[in-house]
Amino acid sequence: MTEQKKHSILYDDECWMCTFQMRLLTWLDWCDVARLVPASDPECLKLAPGLTREGLMEAIHCVSTGGEVLRGARALRFIGLRMPLLVPMALVLWVPGIIWIAEAIYAGVSRNRHLISKVFGCKGACDILPQRQRKGETTTKPAEK
Repeated sequence: MTEQKKHSILYDDECWMCTFQMRLLTWLDWCDVARLVPASDPECLKLAPGLTREGLMEAIHCVSTGGEVLRGARALRFIGLRMPLLVPMALVLWVPGIIWIAEAIYAGVSRNRHLISKVFGCKGACDILPQRQRKGETTTKPAEK
């Protein structure tokens, strides 16, 4: 799949928890449908016109190949339907009413992700889970906080 045919996932590469999740996602993306774009990449905001740096730092965003921008739990639901191991989670998010609950939980976790990263030791997890090297992506390591 060429880079233009991949869905772009925009994430905070200064957050250990976000980085760990994206590293995990590289291993779950068997069909090679996603391209990870760290927030520090100048291309990041160009992919989603109208998205501000502040908005980008509030949640994960997925820019579909058709140009649709999804954020938070809706982005996870969208990309989950395209990765075999994540399909069950994505299907649960289609149950009526669940997406609103998921968005509320996502917002709470997102607001506290730096604290959660420290409590659960995501930094150490990043050290043991290497990012799968994929064409057109750079390995990212969050800054020390």
